[in-house]
Amino acid sequence: MPISNHFRILAAVAALSLLTLYALPLWSIDLLAPQYPEGLGLVIKANTIQGKGANDLATINELNHYIGMKEIDPDAVPELRVMPWAIAVLAVLGLGAAAIGRPAALIAWLGVFAVAGAAGMVQFWRWGYDYGHHLAPDAIIKVPGMAYQPPLLGTKQMLNFTATSWPAVGGYVAGAAFLAFALAIWLGVREARTHARA
Repeated sequence: MPISNHFRILAAVAALSLLTLYALPLWSIDLLAPQYPEGLGLVIKANTIQGKGANDLATINELNHYIGMKEIDPDAVPELRVMPWAIAVLAVLGLGAAAIGRPAALIAWLGVFAVAGAAGMVQFWRWGYDYGHHLAPDAIIKVPGMAYQPPLLGTKQMLNFTATSWPAVGGYVAGAAFLAFALAIWLGVREARTHARA
């Protein structure tokens, strides 16, 4: 039995909100050090990685060169080509599930969303691991046993830099969309069961 229209509309709005991820930053990485008191930063979007400041990405790549890290090149990250398509597919499937309105379809979409989000986080971790651990053997600065993988969440000290990684606005929008969709399912099913018992 489909859930009522107002909860289906809530689910549809939650799915449509994912389209804002084309414009909003998904993740933010900040770097603080005594020689950079104003800080350096990276912003990860659905289809690119860019510096928070005009020259931040170039400066970070220059610093990374000294410790043997690969250049951060958005064009070399395949996930950034896949993510815009994944967002579109999720939004369309979410609208379809809302139109069907049956709990099984809505729950299936929520499961797909959860798997996609988890896969994205795993890929983000693997990307950071690759950049932070696979260092050039002829690096100018070598610290035995030192790796430079940024934290997935939270703060980490790397030499004289403090790296902080948290979701940006788009990350919170995606989380809110997931919760709103789950809320629509829960309230809709609860209402349907109440009516069935009446």
